[in-house]
Amino acid sequence: MTTPSRADVSRRDFLKTGTTAGAGLLVAFSIPIVDRLGRTLGATTAAAPLEPNGWYAIGTDGIVTIVVDKAEMGQGVMTALPMILAEELDADWNRVRVEFAPTGPVHQKRRGRGQSTGGSSSVRTSYDPLRKAGAQGRAMLVVAAAQKWGVDVASLRTEKSVVHHDATGRSIGYGELAADAAAIAPPPEPALKDPKTYRLIGTRMKRVDTPSKVDGSARFGVDVTLPGMLVATIARCGACGGRVKSFDATKAKAIHGVRHVVKVSNGIAVVADGYWPALQGKRALVIEWDEGAHRAVGSADIAKQFAELAARPGTPVHKVGDAGATHGATSVRAEYHLPFLAHASMEPMNCTADVRADRCEVWAPTQFQSSTFSTAQKLTGLPPESITVHSTFLGGGFGRRAEIDFVTDAVETSKAVAAPVKVMWSREDDMQHDFYRPASHHRLAAEVDASGTPVAWTHRIVAPSVIARFSGMTAIPKGFVDGDATAATGEDFIYAIPNRSVEYHHADTPVPVGWWRSVGLSQNAFVLESFIDEVAHAGKQDPIALRRALLAGKARHLGVLDLATDKANARPLAKGSARGVAVVEGFGSFVAQVAEVSVKGGEIVVHRVVCAIDCGQVINPDTVEAQVESGIVYGLTAALKGEIALDKGRIKQSNFHDYRVMRLSEMPAIEVYIVPSSARPGGVGEPGTPPIAPAVANAVFNLTGKRLRRLPLKLV
Repeated sequence: MTTPSRADVSRRDFLKTGTTAGAGLLVAFSIPIVDRLGRTLGATTAAAPLEPNGWYAIGTDGIVTIVVDKAEMGQGVMTALPMILAEELDADWNRVRVEFAPTGPVHQKRRGRGQSTGGSSSVRTSYDPLRKAGAQGRAMLVVAAAQKWGVDVASLRTEKSVVHHDATGRSIGYGELAADAAAIAPPPEPALKDPKTYRLIGTRMKRVDTPSKVDGSARFGVDVTLPGMLVATIARCGACGGRVKSFDATKAKAIHGVRHVVKVSNGIAVVADGYWPALQGKRALVIEWDEGAHRAVGSADIAKQFAELAARPGTPVHKVGDAGATHGATSVRAEYHLPFLAHASMEPMNCTADVRADRCEVWAPTQFQSSTFSTAQKLTGLPPESITVHSTFLGGGFGRRAEIDFVTDAVETSKAVAAPVKVMWSREDDMQHDFYRPASHHRLAAEVDASGTPVAWTHRIVAPSVIARFSGMTAIPKGFVDGDATAATGEDFIYAIPNRSVEYHHADTPVPVGWWRSVGLSQNAFVLESFIDEVAHAGKQDPIALRRALLAGKARHLGVLDLATDKANARPLAKGSARGVAVVEGFGSFVAQVAEVSVKGGEIVVHRVVCAIDCGQVINPDTVEAQVESGIVYGLTAALKGEIALDKGRIKQSNFHDYRVMRLSEMPAIEVYIVPSSARPGGVGEPGTPPIAPAVANAVFNLTGKRLRRLPLKLV
């Protein structure tokens, strides 16, 4: 059984269908519910007597309903994850339906994990559980068929939701076997398929969510509408860390359509019949702000703080050999600086909540459903069984929707006004009240011997800590190191240099920081891959040849480097252009990129990007290619345009006119090549982002002789 979309049922009907499991599938699944064509399902399907685990159910009509417990924010998990399960189940893909998974302790226990999406982990962490889940059901169905026919299990095979007995020519569909199979205990360790026999995994499958996004039926957070729903906006202090001192709502309440003005944790909520009166009411508020201790801080102050910290020894992160001794004939030194960056999702933050005395429902475009659930429970004080979280599609996440500030806004406001409320952020709210990618400062030195080989390497990193902020640290303990800020610099450093030392300084700034697509690698890859180029030139070596020498024995790194450079060199380089290269390992995948650039009117123009990726076992090649292309676009925006600046404690940028993103006319041709691999799946959502900035910077150096050590990349 499936649940109609929230707009089609009354609250009583929803509670009735959402709490009745009957003999089959637990039906309190989140909206929207889509079929393989991406259409929202409103009709009730046949009962589902077979539910071998918390991942799927099979109805007597043969329909396989698979739940996805990850957020779908454009990365394709609503297709890729069901493909994994359907492969092991040997399901007919044409009879597979996909739903967002329900959230809560009971459901999480059945699936064996909470709900969160980040770190390019969806396929990596789901591959084994979903294979096992599918194999369990297949084994149960085969046993049911064997018992029905009185034959040996080994004489049966499955294909496209049908069990076959070739010796007698008999066959029977999964739907006909579902009830009998439900009486059979799921095998704890079912036999898995040999990947060589895969029929779905590795094929180009059309995404199940695309049609609904094209015809407008897909439901994002901003699309949620409930009976009696009000809309709210939140007035927030412009200064980082500022708070409300006092406010006068008289003028705001005089705006037609404004119903309530209430104080919430993040500011003042103006609640109205619609977004426009709520926005007008917010503008009419009279608020006295306590701007806090950081009201005079600017970007120049932070840059100075970082540079001063970089000049002093930091907390040891990694040490091998003696990097402090003089080993080489040539010394290379450089400092790199990267700015704060916003996430700039196309769908601004929003959340809808309906808090009643005995129940709370939340509709959220969130990456962390489990955190949304716990936040709602904490704020309402209701027992877990009274909390329902509905997942919606996300109009971009990039780490921003791992936060719960917008959830807090909605739950607190709904609770205060005793009505369902959708909290809407403006683009300006979103840009100026983000949790930004940390700024960072890097001081590096290397020693190069007479043959041009680097023999010593030191790296000092200064950056705020996302981990400290996210975990609520009120004081930074002695010896603290942020593992994200130091990503790829320690034991995970890819180059064989015998003497190395890495240190870290935690920098305390007023700017709130958060995880941003590819996390610390988005910063450190720029620094490491740019500096290795500097070292190569100082040692009079070809940068690609030096990389190959320092990556000796690392087949997967060399595989992507060779593939990317071979494909790039297959076309002659245009006059007035140059190429640059970068290699990055992260999120279980290996990526190399070659960028072709020119300079026109003092501006850097990227004409072509060639990317090779080894992400292990590929589930859906279309998803891999699209995600890598998306990562390159996102990384190019950061490399050429992205910067969040602070002035008198306030974020200066407010919208896409002063926080520019790549336009279609500025985009290069992108070629993505996938290295065939039987290794475990790696991530694909983020690995495409880190290499692009250093590849472009290295190309600019090869073209102009000018080394760019700051982002965004500027020649002047």
